Amino acid sequence: MSGVEQEPSPFNLPNALTVIRLVLVPVFAWTLFVHPTDLLWRLAATAVFIVAIVTDAFDGHLARKYNLITRFGKIWDPIADKALTGMAFIGLSILGELPWWITLIILAREWGITWIRVAMLKYGVMVANKGGKLKTILQSIALILFLPGLPLLPVPLQWAAWTVMIAAFALTVMTGVDYVREAILLRRQGRSGGQ
Repeated sequence: MSGVEQEPSPFNLPNALTVIRLVLVPVFAWTLFVHPTDLLWRLAATAVFIVAIVTDAFDGHLARKYNLITRFGKIWDPIADKALTGMAFIGLSILGELPWWITLIILAREWGITWIRVAMLKYGVMVANKGGKLKTILQSIALILFLPGLPLLPVPLQWAAWTVMIAAFALTVMTGVDYVREAILLRRQGRSGGQ
């Protein structure tokens, strides 16, 4: 009998939630762009985004709680997350409601750090830190506040949306720098350990 623990089947609830999130990305994009100046359509797009982002909270929790972590989940869960939030940032910039420089810096950080984490796997695993998790939460809240359409919202809500977005942007950049620093240390340790 082998001492190697067998990986759970990829056909499980956490992975199904990841697939649902991926499927909801084009649905979200369509509802966002079909009538971008109509409050009801914007609220529909926001609702689709919220449903999709909630699946992200559940799939990871379920996978860890019931030991359903699979290679499929490890690869596709972060891709689904970044596809969803990336579509939201890009969509808001296309509609002229969020400056492109904010979107491009956030996307460069998100995909850049994902690439770094994959590249560093030969030296060790870079786990998500608390700052990274808080960044994800702040980004989600900021997008939920922006998606109904800032021009359609009362001024106090517009100020609240911008406050959260600026905080999310700042934390995105800061945690990105932390991950780069961690990657450099991990690479140095890995190379010195292999000598």
